[in-house]
Amino acid sequence: MLMDIAAEEMSHLEIVGATISMLLTGVNGELKDASESEEIMQMLQGKTAKENFIHDAMYYPQFLTLTGGFPTVTDSNGVPWTGAYVNANGDLTVDLRSNIAAESRAKIVYEYLIPFTDDPSVKDTLRFLMTREITHFQQFEAALDTIEPNFPPGVLQGDPAHSNTYFNMSQGEDARGPWNKGSSSRLGEEWQYIEDPQEYVTRTNGLTDVEPTGTDRTPEMVEKVNKDLGKIRRKEVENANPTKDIQWSNYCI
Repeated sequence: MLMDIAAEEMSHLEIVGATISMLLTGVNGELKDASESEEIMQMLQGKTAKENFIHDAMYYPQFLTLTGGFPTVTDSNGVPWTGAYVNANGDLTVDLRSNIAAESRAKIVYEYLIPFTDDPSVKDTLRFLMTREITHFQQFEAALDTIEPNFPPGVLQGDPAHSNTYFNMSQGEDARGPWNKGSSSRLGEEWQYIEDPQEYVTRTNGLTDVEPTGTDRTPEMVEKVNKDLGKIRRKEVENANPTKDIQWSNYCI
């Protein structure tokens, strides 16, 4: 699924490039010449040209980071792309949630762009691209739902003494809602509203003397879940790794 969506996202680059090229049809001068000379426009020149472009992008890193063979990869402020933008951390549930967030941001960008054009075809193109972000959002969300348990992310569970406390840090009108009132959506624990955080911290000796309240979870239960889930995840990693003897950590033992 991930590779299918990634391949489709590459096709979105083609759609955007083709749209820009068609909008420049009949426009003379340096702007159109520069657009047509960009390497990415090769992707519109047939299957062979497209495959050569993808090959260069995969096998020659400088192809994507230098300006010699490709438009400069930057954000809207001209800041070059770097590895710092890659936030994958090896936990699939985290990465899927990150993808969901990315699709949400992309959808909003297209939504904001649509009012800036009166061209019906451009509007249709932007609306299509926006809709595909909605589709991908649902696909990532469905994939996340197939992973159980998927909350909290990772292996280790939260401390029941602190997982359902809400500290009233604001000065002024207080807001109450499902985020600090009633039961938490995931763990089903009753929110403990701390009206005076300073007094609470002092009374609990710097939060070291807090007992779990409003929850059925205990430290013993948490430790058992940690060990059981750790064994399951460790087995999954070992089954996926043919070089089982190469271990850098005994974290899950």
